[in-house]
Formats: sequence, structure tokens, C-alpha cells
Amino acid sequence: MKQTQTKKRVNVRAITWVAMLSAIAFALQLVAAFLPKVGGFLDLEISDLPAIVGTMALGPVAGLIIELIKNLLHCTVTTTGFVGEFANFVMNGTFMLVAGLIYNRNKTRKGALWALLWGVVALAAMGVIANMVIMLPLYMPAAPFEAKLAIALSTILPFNLVRGAVLSLITLLIYKKLSPIIKGK
Repeated sequence: MKQTQTKKRVNVRAITWVAMLSAIAFALQLVAAFLPKVGGFLDLEISDLPAIVGTMALGPVAGLIIELIKNLLHCTVTTTGFVGEFANFVMNGTFMLVAGLIYNRNKTRKGALWALLWGVVALAAMGVIANMVIMLPLYMPAAPFEAKLAIALSTILPFNLVRGAVLSLITLLIYKKLSPIIKGK
């Protein structure tokens, strides 16, 4: 009986934190709309930071849910027809999944470094794939494959490497202070 009550308390806490982190991520995404874009269409925004923190504190499923909620909420205020949000979810969801699975196996500072490093690599790779398969064909249907590949490799790949590195660095700076609050310790 006591174990069931503890488990319910943990689940309610996790659900509450997922909801709060999703709301924070959405708010950060709204603020990013007013910032200049890299190359005219790439946002160097930090709305994925709450999902990364949630991933490390609550696990990869929590991070994926935070990303999903953030992007579904963003669909209500944008005119991209869910295309940009879908690509954002696929790319950042890959980051959350890879980083979360690695960090869950080794919850140390070194484990966090490795998790975030591989998360950035996965984000950058998925960024190229998602843009080649989803974004660029929709926004540049007449462009030849070579032109799309050149954009993906010369702009999108380095952008996502830098963006992932910045988010990872911020996460490393704030996670240990936030973790006990989120976990209730």
C-alpha cells in the first residue's frame, strides 16, 4: 500500500513537471519568434532547454513528451501547417532519445557529457535527414538534389552542431541545481 502511494506521488510529480517544462518550452519558443533568424529561416532559440533538463531528470520519454506538447502548442500560433513543428519534433526528439538513453545508464558528470555529445551528433545528423526529406522538398520543390544537399551540409549541419552545443553547455551549467527540485530531493 505504501509503495503504491509513493509511486502515485512520483507519477503526479513527473506529470506536473512535464506539464510545467512544456509550458516553459512553449513560452521560450514564442519569445524566439521575435529574434533574428540565421540564414533567414533557422532559429537559434533555447526552447529545447526545458526538454533537455526534463530528459535528464525524468528520462527520455518525458523529454519526448515535452517536445511533443511544445510543438503541438506551437501549431496553434503558427502558419507552417505543422511541417516545421514536425521537423522540430523529429530532430529534437532524436536528441532527447539519444541523450536520455545514454544518461540513464550513467548518471554522472562524465555520463552527462557523453550523453549530450551524442545527443548533439544525433540532432545534427537528423537535422540533415529531416531537412533533406521534409523541409527542403516542401520549401524548394524545384531545386535540384545537389542544391538541397549543399544547403543541408553547409548551413543546417553546422547550425545544428552549434545550437546543440550551446544548449548542452547551458544544460551542464544549470542541471545540477535544478535536478533536486524536479526530483523532489
